[in-house]
Amino acid sequence: MSNAERPVVLGTEDILRSLCDSVCKVLNFATSSQIHYSGMVQRITKTCLKPDIGCFVLFDGGFSGLVVINFSAQAAMEMYESYMLNMGMAREDLAVSYTSDEVSNVMGELMNQFVGDFTGKVSRELQTHITQNQPKMLVLNKQVMLSVDTNLDRPEVRRVTFFTGRNNIFYLEMAMDRTEFIKMNDFDCGEAPDPDELIAQVRAAAPATGRAPGNSEHDDLLDSLGM
Repeated sequence: MSNAERPVVLGTEDILRSLCDSVCKVLNFATSSQIHYSGMVQRITKTCLKPDIGCFVLFDGGFSGLVVINFSAQAAMEMYESYMLNMGMAREDLAVSYTSDEVSNVMGELMNQFVGDFTGKVSRELQTHITQNQPKMLVLNKQVMLSVDTNLDRPEVRRVTFFTGRNNIFYLEMAMDRTEFIKMNDFDCGEAPDPDELIAQVRAAAPATGRAPGNSEHDDLLDSLGM
């Protein structure tokens, strides 16, 4: 078989790269900062939750896996503060400790967003479907390590180092079944829909009713009576 006829094969590292790109995309937008990850990936034997904030989420469907992120206190506080300030919060209203529930809630929401972006790309680019559970957060203020077990037949586990805009470090770990996606037919992956553009299209297509907001129920009653 010639090189031109060889099928496209996507494996663990390709899926991991897609996940890392989703992490950077969501965090860069949410915090208005520059998050990037190392060009080297570590092959590890198991995933662990470590201090100071450990987060994990499970996914299942076309393939099964686990994503763990371990934030240092400095990295968590930097992203929390940047996110809240970007949302218009006043600095004096922000939490001052990484052990605050508010910090954990924000980190969980950010993790939910980038895993959601990743599952969307899996649907478009790999032509399969995976679902995720709600991210779980654990504040660890002592030097302990907790292993997260998953029911994987042939697990492959990787760790990637991330750097924040202030050069703080956090780590992403992914465990998933050993699998390969082989492209048999050409298809158009398409782009993720822009929510703002979709809303604008719906508003543009909606007919103008000219009704006053306070009279909507009265007008609906008249319409139902044919008046």
